[in-house]
Amino acid sequence: MTGALAVSTDTATIERAVAAAAGDDPALRPVVHGIGADESAGRANARVLADAAAQRRSVVTEVDGGVLRLDPVVLGDRVAVVEVFVPDEVLDSGEGGRWLLLLAIGLALVGAAVAVVDRVAARAVDATGDLVKAALAVGDGELEVRVEPTGPRELAEAGHAFNRMTERLVALRADEHELVADLSHRLRTPLTALRLDAEALESDDTSIGTFSEAELDRRRGIRRIRQAIVTLEGEVDQLIKTTRKAVAQETAPASCDVSEVVRDRMVFWSALAGDQNRPHRVVGAQLRIPAPVPRAELAAALDAVIGNVFRYTPQGTAFEVAVSRRDGWVAIRIDDAGPGIADPDRALRRGESDKGSTGLGLDIAKRVALQANGSVSIDRARLGGASVVMLLADPDAAPRPVNRFGLVGRMAREAREPRPGRRWPRPR
Repeated sequence: MTGALAVSTDTATIERAVAAAAGDDPALRPVVHGIGADESAGRANARVLADAAAQRRSVVTEVDGGVLRLDPVVLGDRVAVVEVFVPDEVLDSGEGGRWLLLLAIGLALVGAAVAVVDRVAARAVDATGDLVKAALAVGDGELEVRVEPTGPRELAEAGHAFNRMTERLVALRADEHELVADLSHRLRTPLTALRLDAEALESDDTSIGTFSEAELDRRRGIRRIRQAIVTLEGEVDQLIKTTRKAVAQETAPASCDVSEVVRDRMVFWSALAGDQNRPHRVVGAQLRIPAPVPRAELAAALDAVIGNVFRYTPQGTAFEVAVSRRDGWVAIRIDDAGPGIADPDRALRRGESDKGSTGLGLDIAKRVALQANGSVSIDRARLGGASVVMLLADPDAAPRPVNRFGLVGRMAREAREPRPGRRWPRPR
């Protein structure tokens, strides 16, 4: 009807359009207001018609038996309003089918929501259960436990935070053990000095001879000092072993700079060597040489071997620490001018020693070398005493099938060759 009015306002044309729109049902016949056509069949009152014409927008209003739709059409300087009546029976036709469709859609939505909520709840419950189990395991000391961050976003974030917490706990405990081990093996230097000073004291034997009460008390005091030093050395060794074992179990294989460790430890041992008039030197520790062992492990091994030099050779005995890198191996050599080791194989066996000690010094060095896929060997040094060589796999080079003892031999031969501008101080 609005299209017909836009083309022509002729009464005959409008009548044909009205008849075409009504079809076979006269109740659906539109009525046009405002152009002088027959408006007697209209159901809209004058106020509603005036509002529709003034607002120039479609208006739907209820009347007896149905609803009216009023559509204004602008025709130049006037406005026509097309009125269409829709009976209630037309509006209600097919309502049952629509309600059934809405009911089916509602049931489908409810079922889908229940399935989704069930899956989300199951994931949340599983993730919460895993997090609880992991927390209980950490509470029991199992710091290697990790969780798979799953479930809702909040629980997944909680899983990530839990993993970061446990990693931090592992790092903190490893740092604590490293600190204890480092402080422990640093105590070896003053302990060695105390033991050597105690050994320089007079005899503490009270079984032979006749002594005054004051002399007996003095010798007994010397004996107590020596026994206390031996006990303290044993406790420090045990503490180092325990902490190093814990660090090895809790942390991944680390690496360190061999030259830096050698230089650092020689700062301590050089001071004691100066007190005992021991000539010493360090060879090849100027450049960075990596090794696949933790720094504290290598420092403990060096202290164990160098400590044996101070313990089992007389004061004034010279020693040398050398570092080299060749053929996929890093070699650390400790030579001395002492009496040497009569049975190297027995000395390398755990818990055995020719000097009446615990025999753990060389065992510490051997276990550190094995940790780096290497070995420890004992030979005769060019200085005349023992030569202990620790071989460690070079992490920057692929190991090749070479004779490790051949490398040791080459190191010994190179040490015998004179170097310009460098002289070995004679032992005093």
